[in-house]
Amino acid sequence: MKSTYKYLLTAAVIVPLGWHFAIGFGSGNPARAAVDATATAAAAVKVNPDRDAYFGDLHLHTTDSFDAYVLMGTKTTPDEAYKFARGDTITYLGQPIKRSEPLDFLAVTDHSENIGVFNQLDDPNSAFSLSAIGKVARDGGPGAFLKLVHLLSGGRLGPDNEQVSASTWARHIQIANANYQPGKFTTFIAYEWTSMPSGQNLHRNVIFRGGTAPSPFTAQDSTDPQDLWAWLSKIRAQGFEALAIAHNGNASNGLMYDWTTLKGKPIDEAFAELRVANEPLSEIAQNKGTSETHPALSSNDEFANYEIFDHLLLGNTPSKLGGSYWRDALGRGLVIQSKIGINPYKDGAIGSSDLHSGLSVSSAQEYGNTGVANIGGGHLGKDQVVQALGEGKTDPNTALKPEVLSPGALTGVWAESNTREAIYAALRRKESYATSGDKIKLRFFGGWGLKPSLLKADNWVHTAYQAGVPMGGDLPQAGAGAAPSFAVQAVKDPNKGNLDRIQIVKIWLEGGQQHEHVFDVAWSDGRKINPATGHLPAVGNTVDLKTGAYANTIGAAALRTVWRDPTFRVDQAAVYYVRVLEIPTPRWSTLRAIEYGLPLPTDVPATLQQRAWSSPIWYTPARS
Repeated sequence: MKSTYKYLLTAAVIVPLGWHFAIGFGSGNPARAAVDATATAAAAVKVNPDRDAYFGDLHLHTTDSFDAYVLMGTKTTPDEAYKFARGDTITYLGQPIKRSEPLDFLAVTDHSENIGVFNQLDDPNSAFSLSAIGKVARDGGPGAFLKLVHLLSGGRLGPDNEQVSASTWARHIQIANANYQPGKFTTFIAYEWTSMPSGQNLHRNVIFRGGTAPSPFTAQDSTDPQDLWAWLSKIRAQGFEALAIAHNGNASNGLMYDWTTLKGKPIDEAFAELRVANEPLSEIAQNKGTSETHPALSSNDEFANYEIFDHLLLGNTPSKLGGSYWRDALGRGLVIQSKIGINPYKDGAIGSSDLHSGLSVSSAQEYGNTGVANIGGGHLGKDQVVQALGEGKTDPNTALKPEVLSPGALTGVWAESNTREAIYAALRRKESYATSGDKIKLRFFGGWGLKPSLLKADNWVHTAYQAGVPMGGDLPQAGAGAAPSFAVQAVKDPNKGNLDRIQIVKIWLEGGQQHEHVFDVAWSDGRKINPATGHLPAVGNTVDLKTGAYANTIGAAALRTVWRDPTFRVDQAAVYYVRVLEIPTPRWSTLRAIEYGLPLPTDVPATLQQRAWSSPIWYTPARS
């Protein structure tokens, strides 16, 4: 098979080839015993009832994903992926590498369609290698990749290859369980459901809570998310608890958060209830851009233009903006709720990488001194970085320049312990948040009686849990004349940039329409909001574009405040979330260009402000 590291196409266009099998553990089975042992270990882990912050990645691909193997030549195994994420040294591209900081949790989410099948190309004499599809796959590169998509669209690969997928899935379960270390490092059995009708991204990651899982529901079974949610409800009744996470709404062409179902029918109560029960989260930051909002949707938001990727995953077709972004979806949910009584888009926030190298990295600085660079969907050596940044070539099959891709994002959760049960529960109740890659600690509470004096107490978090609701929660009904107040605290990643500001984004319903406003609520360096513009002056920029260095001489190590909504009306439904901005730091493309003596790319910013986004808090007025 030809080396394909010079190519960078992260889109997962996989023609789904479904299969069904069950992973069961009978009495006396060693796998069952291993699951029982980890459950016992988890029960012994100390817990913090006021919860600690844990950081991880819920979206990562290894050699078992079709696109990672064929398009990028990825050989990293799920076992290596878990070991690298928890801080072990592994060998990658012939050299030992180690993550700069370990993660607390990881889910390997290889595409369930054709999982593990194309690894048979490692043996040039295998029946699969000698098949028509195998011969095309061995050529490698985007051209062969697109040919494969066409060839696979005709049907299944046959029972032998489906059995390969079955054994691969069983191995994924075993590896996830073997790498689970309750209290230290949590793994989740998981996969990606790869629905992509007409090139429009509807992918979901499916995360299981426990140590067992049935065969995956694939896009060969159905490309309609309603059918995926129905399957999740079905297996829940059989004892398999799992949830779905939407990702890359920005590339969905408006389908991810549409006003209608995929079949074009208006959203009704049944649809809303099914989605709420099975899909509580959206991945709003990752390798292929952010899905928070877009400048065209949020024209008054001066920070809306962050890591924008607003076209479909293949080609250069623009993605319809309405229905493709999370903030817009939060508003659409209020509109739909006013009509049918249920909010289908009540999504919390997470961030992940969606990297296809098997390595979960979330920092522009990773591997800068080893010659293996984090460049979006792959990790390229010097020659490949020079080609990507120096020549700036766009692949004709993708219309995608590598420099527009982002480093991996992270999920933060507030959980009682680092265990499957506790972290999964945090995801379920949406006490989770997204960061663009740095380990910012962000807390957010809402209530009707939270006062500024709350934050002066050492145990203010304990009080806030009792007096209010955390991110992901619903405010109780308001009293007469009341307005909600929100306690928010952000603490910088100790190894990264200081904090610029904390903002609260409010979306509300008025006259049957959604509206939004961004409030600056806490900031550094004694600045004052300009009364003429309503904006806070910029924090400044210390980045040296010749060296890539920056200084934490501006900004703050921590910010916190209690803010009361001055625009609140008791009869208006509203939703609030927090956005935290760091001071400007160099973008990864700037660091790589400096490292290899290349001119800075002109089609992406040289610096950016890393950030975090909380899950929302909702307010629903009493229905008459």
